[in-house]
Amino acid sequence: MSDNEKSKNHIIEITTKLLKEYNGDIQKITSRLIAERAGIGLGSINYFFGGKENLITECIQRIINKMLLGFTPDITDFNKADGLSDKTRLISWASQTFDFLFENQAIANLSILSDMKNYLANSNSVCTQKGFAFAIRSHQNKETKKLLVFILVSAMQVAFLAKDIAKEILGYDLYFKTERDLFISDTVTMLLHGAGYKEDTTNET
Repeated sequence: MSDNEKSKNHIIEITTKLLKEYNGDIQKITSRLIAERAGIGLGSINYFFGGKENLITECIQRIINKMLLGFTPDITDFNKADGLSDKTRLISWASQTFDFLFENQAIANLSILSDMKNYLANSNSVCTQKGFAFAIRSHQNKETKKLLVFILVSAMQVAFLAKDIAKEILGYDLYFKTERDLFISDTVTMLLHGAGYKEDTTNET
């Protein structure tokens, strides 16, 4: 690894710690604070990232990706039997992700709004969709699978942003885990049904 890469990773590591320390309040995480904690010159942030906003975005992306790796199997082994149906697996992974959003609300807010402002192929939203796609192991049409996970992730993001009025507009109080789990289960069930998915329970234990 080059010295530049080491420096860049060090800045990302320090900034990620600050995001957690300040609960995602980027107004309190100034470029000067990052530079002081990282032991670098203030200009290094612009040099390596083009500014604080880009640095914060990259840190959040890494946080989300780390969460996804917690349930996304290695791509070389994603067909390994786990005793779950696609529906059960997708509900489990989506529920874990939804819980993460509510446990890290400030960071999740930044991530979702950043993606909506500049939706890219390597954004957290798309990475989440790709992660969820690994949960559907039956021989589904590729385009159908992409649309299904796109709708699921989008529904979760909008529901999260509308969490304060979710009970009124959706009928679920998303601040309670049991209600979040029910929302995910109902949404996945409706999406799979609409996609004509035939649940295979032969792999479930």
